[in-house]
Amino acid sequence: MPTIRVAVHGIYGKMGQEVLKTVCKEDGLTPVGAVDARANDTTLTLPDGSGTVPLATSLDKLSGNIDVIVDFSSAEGAMTAIRTATARKINVVIGTTGLSESDYAEAKKLAEGNNTGVFIAPNFAIGAVLLMHLARIAGKHFEYADLVETHHEAKIDAPSGTALAIAKAAAEARSGPFKTNKAEKETLPGTRGGTLNGVSVHSVRMPGRVAHHEILFGGLGQTLSIRHDSINRESFMPGVVAAVKFAVKTPGLTVGLEKVLGL
Repeated sequence: MPTIRVAVHGIYGKMGQEVLKTVCKEDGLTPVGAVDARANDTTLTLPDGSGTVPLATSLDKLSGNIDVIVDFSSAEGAMTAIRTATARKINVVIGTTGLSESDYAEAKKLAEGNNTGVFIAPNFAIGAVLLMHLARIAGKHFEYADLVETHHEAKIDAPSGTALAIAKAAAEARSGPFKTNKAEKETLPGTRGGTLNGVSVHSVRMPGRVAHHEILFGGLGQTLSIRHDSINRESFMPGVVAAVKFAVKTPGLTVGLEKVLGL
């Protein structure tokens, strides 16, 4: 089977660095380029010492044969990557969160119009995807739900894309939203968090965390807690590799790693 040629968009970010390390050591994948708006050089030394790859400040300046672009940059950067890559018939794997519904609609149109694979996932950790699946099963059996998500202090968006996906999954099989407690006296505004489909969502940002999500369901005389923790960024890499291999053979837009896992 031919190797899949991969370029990383957002290479100077922590996730970009982790993706490049994984591509270097994964059988069937070959690093062929990198992009970052902060780049000052034209080549990048590979982390395993096996050589260098071209480095550019934007994807349209990166030449060569590329099968898949893996993006961990920003919502704006991700859409730029999708527009540029699909026009060049390059498949795209997006791990950046914060995309809007209109972004998804545009990605779908571009993927289908160019017969190119665009894969977008709010989370690439297999355990987090399983959490969403279990929340979807449990949601119809409980009346109340609260969700707590914790990330590092530099995360741009709140709540996380994964938290939004969990809240949507929990409410999917219900005929209406969850019941939500409304405090008669809120002594600190915003204490109950934001609300999506009746799920109260609380975001925590602080050093020492990579990603933590916990949804708590409540019913008569009982609660159910489902929790997932990513201890380090390596936890996302098996999912990224699976998405890369899926994208090259699946034209159109795919949203969520559950499609790959058969959930």
